[in-house]
Amino acid sequence: MAPQATSASSTRSTGRGIGIRTAADGSERSRGQVHVYDGEGKGKSQAALGVVLRTIGLGICEQKQTRVLLLRFLKGPGRAYDEDAAIEALQQGFPHLIDQVRTGRGEFFGIDEVTRVDVQEAQRGWTIAKGAIASELYSVVVLDELNPVLDLGLLDTEEVVRTLSAKPAGMEVIVTGRGAPRPLVQIADLHSEMRAHRRPDTPELEEQTGEPVLAGLEGVEVYTGEGKGKSTSALGKALQAIGRGISQDKSHRVLILQWLKGGNGYTEDAAIAALRESYPHLVDHLRSGRDAIVWRGQQQPIDYVEAERAWEIARAAISSGLYKTVILDEINPTVDLELIPVEPIVQTLLRKPAETEVILTGRCKHPPAYFDLASVHSEMVCHKHYAERGVDLKRGVDY
Repeated sequence: MAPQATSASSTRSTGRGIGIRTAADGSERSRGQVHVYDGEGKGKSQAALGVVLRTIGLGICEQKQTRVLLLRFLKGPGRAYDEDAAIEALQQGFPHLIDQVRTGRGEFFGIDEVTRVDVQEAQRGWTIAKGAIASELYSVVVLDELNPVLDLGLLDTEEVVRTLSAKPAGMEVIVTGRGAPRPLVQIADLHSEMRAHRRPDTPELEEQTGEPVLAGLEGVEVYTGEGKGKSTSALGKALQAIGRGISQDKSHRVLILQWLKGGNGYTEDAAIAALRESYPHLVDHLRSGRDAIVWRGQQQPIDYVEAERAWEIARAAISSGLYKTVILDEINPTVDLELIPVEPIVQTLLRKPAETEVILTGRCKHPPAYFDLASVHSEMVCHKHYAERGVDLKRGVDY
């Protein structure tokens, strides 16, 4: 449940020392936005958790802690969910900054199976959400699976839209789930669709490698496309890995490798800093590349050297089995630019340890062969972004 106003006000920043950053501290931030992540593909809740981690990390860097509410609809007791482990990692790493509320029943149901209890549970969650938004105690409110709640008619869409339209100026609201209703999309500042790609038959790949390739490799996930959510989904996977290790009382080491990101000021910096501060023994991080955009036809010798350096580290890390999760951030455009070849990546993924998961991110014009190996392939499609309307990008969210 949301904390009492007295406890937050006692720790709120007064311009001296360290305090909790709330939505009321809007004078120090650019205007908060409404994010909508929907679609059939995987990565919606992961992207929301990645934004949460990034925002917390930015607060740590600025010595102003950021309070977050995770309100999860349709995710009652009795079932395990993909993001449970990630939330456990967040709560253990930042226990005084994260509040979580779950509502609903544990099983799936359709519109013909809606009960009075389902309506009551949805209303309970929405009442908490309205109170949290009105209180201004939180700088980020995640309304996970609110879209299907509206699609099922469990809440009044017009009321939800009115409330979100009147949210505090400094508050980020992130709405996830399939089937976002049109009125909600219309007021959203950002709308990314996670589009699922079904894996095709790959006889050519089987003939080329000599390996039987009958189904996507478990633990190989690709996030690509022009929309927001690729690297943030990968960070959500890193949180999941750490959380699984916590719940199983064993080490679950994560390696984050970034290509084409040799400078400073990237979107993920604050999130990775937050991970490494709370779990320094579990998270390793390496960047490669120049502090410049690499254009096709303008590659420099150092670009090839840096790309190959990172790949050799990635290959050894994947093959060793020492890491349970290896994130290859922006490897897709690196391959697209022909800075590293495709074939070694294919062979490494085919031979990876069964317990090692590999996450490959980044946009590309020419899908490489290893896309066909993925058991999960989500394309982030950008339908709306506030930058297109001249709104300033926000630290910790966009850069």
